[in-house]
Amino acid sequence: MNINRLVHPGFWFGKTPQEEALQLARMGVGGFCLYGGTRAEVAALTQALRAASPHKRILISADYEDGLGRWLPDAELLPSNLALGAADDTALAEEKGFLTARQAKSIGVDWVFAPVVDLADHPQNPIVNTRSFGADPQKVTRLAGAFMDGLAKGGALNSLKHFPGHGNTATDSHLALPVLLSTKQHILTHELVPFQQLLNKADAVMVGHLLVPTLDEQYPASVSHTLMTDLLKKQMGFAGCVCTDALGMKALGDEKKAALKAFLAGAHILLVPEKPFELLDFLNKQTLPPALLEQAMQQQNFLCARADEVPCTTQAAAFGPTDFSARTAHKALTLLGAPLTLTAGETLYYLSVGNDEHLSQEPFLQALQQHHIKTEAFNGQEGKLAVLCWRRYQAYKGKIGLDEQEIQQVKQALQNHPHSIAISFANPWTVDNIPCRGKLFAFSPAPAFQQAAADVLAGKLTPQGKMPVLL
Repeated sequence: MNINRLVHPGFWFGKTPQEEALQLARMGVGGFCLYGGTRAEVAALTQALRAASPHKRILISADYEDGLGRWLPDAELLPSNLALGAADDTALAEEKGFLTARQAKSIGVDWVFAPVVDLADHPQNPIVNTRSFGADPQKVTRLAGAFMDGLAKGGALNSLKHFPGHGNTATDSHLALPVLLSTKQHILTHELVPFQQLLNKADAVMVGHLLVPTLDEQYPASVSHTLMTDLLKKQMGFAGCVCTDALGMKALGDEKKAALKAFLAGAHILLVPEKPFELLDFLNKQTLPPALLEQAMQQQNFLCARADEVPCTTQAAAFGPTDFSARTAHKALTLLGAPLTLTAGETLYYLSVGNDEHLSQEPFLQALQQHHIKTEAFNGQEGKLAVLCWRRYQAYKGKIGLDEQEIQQVKQALQNHPHSIAISFANPWTVDNIPCRGKLFAFSPAPAFQQAAADVLAGKLTPQGKMPVLL
């Protein structure tokens, strides 16, 4: 039973059979990581999983990095971390953590796998990007620490990720093994800074699936004794819980062997295997060191106790209306170059690119119309033109920038449009190759950020943000 508790399977609403999850709960796994669902569905499932478990307490986790809205259709998408980096306001970062924790706890989720403290210092990184607070280690530390304070006040556990730093790579570890080629000195003075300075607030550290040759040339971080035990625990002094990133990702190959290596290297929790029943069967056939197993159980017991320190609030209270996103947007929007200002009665032509996810642009268009500015999709018309860039990080996609065809489409549209602006609603680097006189960065497609961008074009809002990455 203790061995089974090492494993925390994933549950995907609409994909994973609930009976399968209940069977895993009855087998004594230590918890679950949830993906998707509605508020009601998550609340019902967490209650059912806890009732089925033989343990007094299990841990329910989720990747609610930007609040619950990236995963739940009936929850608000909160501002991205990069938007907070542009606003550079610790009070806002703490408020984001508090709102996230209250909402998560109200539907039965104890553990928020956040904050991301990877640095946003590689334009082609397909999986960090707006999940990061920026490129500066001290700013990331300051804002992530405030976010953690908010999570704690709201009663949710946290997890620093992805140790030892996933930012300066160009590979999505969901697809392949990234390699961090930074020198050891650079890692010590950049990637590791947020981890080192925030370990005293960390409930857990999630170790990334990436190879760091200057620290361990043989083993990826998530199966490396050198990184997890020698560096993180002994040299950096972390005495809390260490968990792997999702084992079902493609970076490590055979997940059974990877899980065993991770445990022997110092991991206390083995997260989200692709085939949890096979992994449990495999682990129970191994002879695991009793001392390591006892340490893992102690860490989970401690987290379970911590998770109950702050009582849950009701869903009605947790999900009540708030102007948090609007206040953040007003401080985060950042302008580089010349502004494009429209007056009542004018028409703005717009060209949308990079909208793979079919994100709604209606909040932007409706806000302009409220300022009595007409809008039309661009089809060669003369006049003022806005290029709207929507592409954001997506797991398993492997890219994040505009492709060559999209870039050429934009350049052709701009040839005879001197009065133009590019607006990025996610990845700031998407506008790098767009020859506009002005570039407006929102860092988030959330409605409040679209509305704020419209307010800027209408001359009703002055952008206050500072660029949190190097373009």
